[in-house]
Amino acid sequence: MQSRLRLGGHGVQPLLLMFPLGLFWMAFVFDLATLLGAPAMIGTVAYWNIVAGLVGGLPAAVAAGVDAFSAVGPESTRIGFLALLLDVGVLIVFAVLALMRVRTPDRAADPGLLLLELCGLLVAAFGAWFSGRFADPRAPVAESLR
Repeated sequence: MQSRLRLGGHGVQPLLLMFPLGLFWMAFVFDLATLLGAPAMIGTVAYWNIVAGLVGGLPAAVAAGVDAFSAVGPESTRIGFLALLLDVGVLIVFAVLALMRVRTPDRAADPGLLLLELCGLLVAAFGAWFSGRFADPRAPVAESLR
């Protein structure tokens, strides 16, 4: 499956995923530091990293949608929609995390939210790998899908 949205010969969707993914990982690191005793302000920074990651994740989800809806063939369509579902699912998990953190004055996460954040990150990492693997037309797996 070759991405329809391309920039410099590369699929746009995997490129757009990197910014929100980095923000989500930094939010996890900041939340872990807050739970280990860092100042409460670090928890607030983690919250705003999640919000910025959500804003940055919307264009990536739109690009995944364009790729999914413009795919040719049943196998490419299935792969495109799986990548889209992974991206949207991660955005939903982090949106729920952000909404749950609004109830605390310093926007800090408790251990349960940190665990949910880690699960969302693992799905996000798999989704980024999966999207990048199938958006590259030179990848061995992508060759078998044409």
